[in-house]
Amino acid sequence: MIEYDEAQKKMVLKLVYYGPAMSGKTTNLLKLHDLITQEGRGELMVLDTTDDRTIFFDLLPFFLVAPSGLKIKVKVYTVPGQVRHDATRKAVLQRADGVVFVADSQLSEAANNFESFDNLEKNLAFVGIDIEKVPLVIQFNKRDLTNIVSEEEIARVWEPTGIQVTGASALEGWGVVETFTRLLELTYAAIDRKYRLLDEHGLGSESFVRKMTSVEATQGIAGFV
Repeated sequence: MIEYDEAQKKMVLKLVYYGPAMSGKTTNLLKLHDLITQEGRGELMVLDTTDDRTIFFDLLPFFLVAPSGLKIKVKVYTVPGQVRHDATRKAVLQRADGVVFVADSQLSEAANNFESFDNLEKNLAFVGIDIEKVPLVIQFNKRDLTNIVSEEEIARVWEPTGIQVTGASALEGWGVVETFTRLLELTYAAIDRKYRLLDEHGLGSESFVRKMTSVEATQGIAGFV
């Protein structure tokens, strides 16, 4: 669902962080916003909803310009996780080009994760996006806590699906950039298949991801998988 203006040689991508309430979607975006160099991102914008927030920012204040002159901008959003904000989630998912599903690693949150992922599947279908085709990464957040689902159990459940999975502690700041990097790699591959970014625009995957994930030199990147 890429927003592409061939005449203006302009492309706008929309990436969405989805998941149950309190799983760490907002913390992911706040930390990502902090980790990316100030020259490399726009200001945070906040839309307050009851008991929750939708946050978004332009990853790049200006366009990434490919050698062909194609201009690319990336916008990153969260959705409110509360059940009653389903209409907002559908609106934010419209024209999404990639999704990170932020699951809460705590054993007590397994049912909420399942319910929210089921909601994601239904809402993607509602807005006309095929979950089998949209770039999707699942992040198991809060890996710094105790009483969490094991990596072995995560692998047992999710490896057969082929969906990429990362681990993170958004609160501590690790795994955040890695998760975003995985999503960018998948998103690039999807765009390249349709718009031939490398062959017709001279923009390779490594260059695309590097320019989108330039981080402060003092910040680390870590995570499992």
